[in-house]
Amino acid sequence: MVTDNISDLLTRIRNANMVKHHVVQVPHTKMSLAIVKILKDEGYIENFEDYAENNKKYLLILLKYFGRNRQPVISKLQRVSKPGLRVYKNKKTLPNILDNLGIAIISTSKGVMTNIKAKELGIGGEVLCYIW
Repeated sequence: MVTDNISDLLTRIRNANMVKHHVVQVPHTKMSLAIVKILKDEGYIENFEDYAENNKKYLLILLKYFGRNRQPVISKLQRVSKPGLRVYKNKKTLPNILDNLGIAIISTSKGVMTNIKAKELGIGGEVLCYIW
């Protein structure tokens, strides 16, 4: 059993990207579903779908590559807030990732969203990860 579902999700995506797999399977949780929806909306993955096998739910994530050499769209996934050390930012100190070329995923009182959307709404929260 995994204790940190977010780190498990990011590690599975990172490992699949390194070996250029097209599909990666992750356990279905509310948090992983919210993160994967953001990755799809921001264009970091092609698509995802739910499926169940032996009464367990999974997410199938289709990774995105570009160019003839299949360079991954996601170059870096970095976990920020961990179970042992939570990182919170208010609306004034929200991170700016590579001058908004990358995103930070923030867990707020209004749900999981990107740093750009959180700045628009004027709210802060727990910084889950950086992606670029």
